[in-house]
Parts: sequence; C-alpha cells; structure tokens
Amino acid sequence: MTIHKEGRKILLGLFVALSVLDLVVWVWGGHIAFVCTLLISVALFLFVTNFFRSPKRICPAEPGSIMAPADGKIVVIEKTFESGLLHEERLQISIFMSVLNVHANWFPFDGEVEHYSHQNGNFMAAWLPKSSTENERSTVLIRSAYNGKTALVRQVAGALARRIVTYAYTGKKAHYNEHLGFIKFGSRVDIYLPADAVEVLVQYGEKTVGNKTVIARWKQP
Repeated sequence: MTIHKEGRKILLGLFVALSVLDLVVWVWGGHIAFVCTLLISVALFLFVTNFFRSPKRICPAEPGSIMAPADGKIVVIEKTFESGLLHEERLQISIFMSVLNVHANWFPFDGEVEHYSHQNGNFMAAWLPKSSTENERSTVLIRSAYNGKTALVRQVAGALARRIVTYAYTGKKAHYNEHLGFIKFGSRVDIYLPADAVEVLVQYGEKTVGNKTVIARWKQP
C-alpha cells in the first residue's frame, strides 16, 4: 500500500498546518488543550491519508473480461440513452464510491482511447441519477482490442469530490492494471457498454474492487 501521487502535496500541506496548530496550542493553550488538539490532528490526518491510499493491484484478466473501473457499490444497471457523446442506447453500469473507498480509477480492458473530454457542472450528490449528466465529469471512450467494440467510461464528481483527474487522452493505449484517473474524496464512475455485445456478471447493490472484480464479459466477436 502506497500513497497516491495525487495526495502527496495535500497531505504534506495538511501535516504542516496541523503541526503549526498543535505547536501554537502547546505554547499558549495548556496541557489538556494540547492533548485534545493533537488527538484530533492525528485522527484527521489519518482520515485524509485513507482517501489517498493506492493499493498495488496487478491482476491477471482473461481475454474479454471487463473489469470494474473503481472500488465501490453497484448503484445502476440499466439500459439508457447516452446523450452526452454517443447519442445511442447503451447498458449503463454505475459504481458509487464512498469516502472510505480507494479513489483511484482503472482502465476496464485493453484497447485504445478514441475520445477524452471534460465538462464543468454541478456538485450534487453522486448517487442521484442526474449527477451523470449535470455534475462535473470527464468522459473517456475506449475501443476494445478484443473485439473492436467501444465502451464509454465517465468519472463523475459529487458533493465532496471537487477534483477529477484523468490520465487518459485521445490516442493513448489502454491496458489492464493501469490507472485511468483519480477522483478526490469519492464520487461515482459510469461505464456505458453495448448491450448486445456483453454479458453482465454483477448485480445491483454488489460491491466491487477496482481492477479486480469482473463486472461484464465481451461476447465472442
């Protein structure tokens, strides 16, 4: 387990700020106030550190597997009209990431990125259906190396998540075990698949582990 690069500067700044606060309380606040402040500082620092943990997950994937792009809980499995980029009906699978989940996102399969875009928007609660189309979001379209089909992966900001980081860009080769991006302080990730080309392997409410849980499988090309 390591600290993700997206959190190192934040944690360093937080450590310095809390240290200065504890020093001020130690000098002018008295023993009891210092102990209380120190305990709160340690708890806060550990809590924020938990956001930025980055487990090393190198998982073998069978050909045709579509891996979960994020840790979390399945909150949507339904056919929907994707109006942002594809303008066609797709099978949407959405994973909600709580503040306790790992916040790194992975590529769901091997392929090539055909499109990347970022849209500004609101910061409503990520579990609400409208968050996929109205919140700040990043959109990545990937063409599978397995059968040439495409899947759209969308990182969606939430009420707490105010920073979406996406490492994908148009023309980039996508690979299993590689980070697609990072969402700071939780949110959701949507993946839009061609319904007639996949077999879904997860259920509503099921918990997922990013880059480890197989959420679907491409049908034979």
